[in-house]
Amino acid sequence: MPFGKILVVDDEEANLALLEAILEGTGGEIRTLDDSRQVEQVFAEFEPDIVLIDLHMPEPDGLEVLRRLRSARNALGYLPVIMLTGDTRNVARNSALILGADDFLTKPLDRDEVVLRVRNLLRNRELYVELARANLALEQKRRTSS
Repeated sequence: MPFGKILVVDDEEANLALLEAILEGTGGEIRTLDDSRQVEQVFAEFEPDIVLIDLHMPEPDGLEVLRRLRSARNALGYLPVIMLTGDTRNVARNSALILGADDFLTKPLDRDEVVLRVRNLLRNRELYVELARANLALEQKRRTSS
């Protein structure tokens, strides 16, 4: 099974269906969520390797979701987030980046760009996970040999 569980959060069912179709085969399992109020619970249960979040949703909006996931993302070390929006203003983009978004895609989405950006960030996540495992193994080896 390919590496990478993908969580997509958007209040529009059509956008979720489109992203699911675009991302099919890009990573492992894809989970979609149309109610941003459930994101923390689904995040904890699903343990995604990347999250795509729509910026403009009913409360909580994408920026608030980013804030709420900050501590969980920090605990994982590195977990990429891509913000999705039709809003082309710099203030929207900068706010998302300040809150820790790793990338930003503007709607209408370009299929190839979505796939390439998700694949690149999933590869970074996979390398991070491999490095963390190797470090843990080295630490355990050091402890048993001393």
